[in-house]
Amino acid sequence: MKTYVAKPGQFEQKWHLIDARGQVLGRLASEVARILRGKDKPIFTPHVDTGDYVVIVNAANVRLTGNKLSDKTYYHHTGYPGGIKSITAAELMEKNPTEIINNAVKGMLPKNKLGSQLLKKLKIYAGSEHSHQAQQPMAREI
Repeated sequence: MKTYVAKPGQFEQKWHLIDARGQVLGRLASEVARILRGKDKPIFTPHVDTGDYVVIVNAANVRLTGNKLSDKTYYHHTGYPGGIKSITAAELMEKNPTEIINNAVKGMLPKNKLGSQLLKKLKIYAGSEHSHQAQQPMAREI
């Protein structure tokens, strides 16, 4: 019995359309990361990008449980001394709702070149309109 190792170009990558309206952020992000990584396919290979493309619409309507809207804080550093910046989840949701989903999914992917490559296959839109009709994404329930 031999182990199957997928090679780039030997498999097809599909497009999935996910509606984030009313979805809990963490549960949505873990499912999206699984699809991006390709773990839902029998040809999954850890070091090869076997995953599919994911289009998320209605990102502005994603749900956070408990007091996370007011308590959860996102940090980034400018690179200058004393340059740490922080923003709460509620403020980030008003400013850029797609960034919340992007951060959640990014944290669930590998922290290497493969993870960066996988994150490029994630397309997030705050509203219900998206520009990927030509790829004919299949609607997927989470």
